[in-house]
Amino acid sequence: MPLSPALTAALADIDTVFNGFASPGETGCERCFGSEETAFLRTPYTRVPGELVGRFVFKDPAHFADHAAVLRRLLPQTARAMAEGELDGIGWGAHGLSRTDWRSWLAEQGAAIEAFLHAWWQDALTTPESPYGVGDVFEACATIARSVTPFLDGWVQGPVADAHFVGCADHWLSYLVSDTSPFTWWYDDSEDAGVADLRTWLAGPGAARLHAQGEADLAVQAELLSLPYDERWAALY
Repeated sequence: MPLSPALTAALADIDTVFNGFASPGETGCERCFGSEETAFLRTPYTRVPGELVGRFVFKDPAHFADHAAVLRRLLPQTARAMAEGELDGIGWGAHGLSRTDWRSWLAEQGAAIEAFLHAWWQDALTTPESPYGVGDVFEACATIARSVTPFLDGWVQGPVADAHFVGCADHWLSYLVSDTSPFTWWYDDSEDAGVADLRTWLAGPGAARLHAQGEADLAVQAELLSLPYDERWAALY
């Protein structure tokens, strides 16, 4: 399906802001990458094979001499592959941007990444059959941004977005009612805050939205998240 105008514009901005970047002294992990593969990271203006982009992006930062420079080098291809559903690893690993402090980069770089995340999220919400599961896109965006709040606040209404919400809420609640994190690939200290914010939102605005959509059982489960653990389970059973 064609990309939304906002996502197309965000990708164009990524292309402009990160054009020509490289990691000049990059040696990479010699056990994981061949010398001809690592050479792509040192060489700007050269297209990296798609399969290799995924291997680089989801590799542990310790495998690189300058992980942040590697990500900047790959960002134009990475963002486009994410938008087009071609980045192997979404939903199956921790995205490199979630494991680096990209907000400390130059302001225009951080702004370009922020705009891309929001545009990608909105595009996924309004696509009936997103290339990735909407829950996987949410987790990728939230872990990269280290916050669930902007993506919950930006959850538009409409038949497609509402259906995606019901599916995500059902999945999240199966974890949250037991005080377990529904996120698989959130590794840093911001996860606890993210889970708490998701729980609070589901117990309030999320529950109201589920009621409005006729999902009474899910709505009741969501409302119970506001109760302490023991009271929650006593109410359920």
